[in-house]
Amino acid sequence: MKTTTRPKKPESFAAGVGRALRLAAKDARKTARMYGTPIYVWENGKVVAKKP
Repeated sequence: MKTTTRPKKPESFAAGVGRALRLAAKDARKTARMYGTPIYVWENGKVVAKKP
């Protein structure tokens, strides 16, 4: 028996951008862990190096 699937609801542009940024950050942390380099983030108005 074939199951019917509903068409996906199109997400807003902002939601897509947010998801893409989270995925990019996850990949950056993974790469930084592989090579032992710090991740630089903006925290309290300053750029801070953090361990991934």
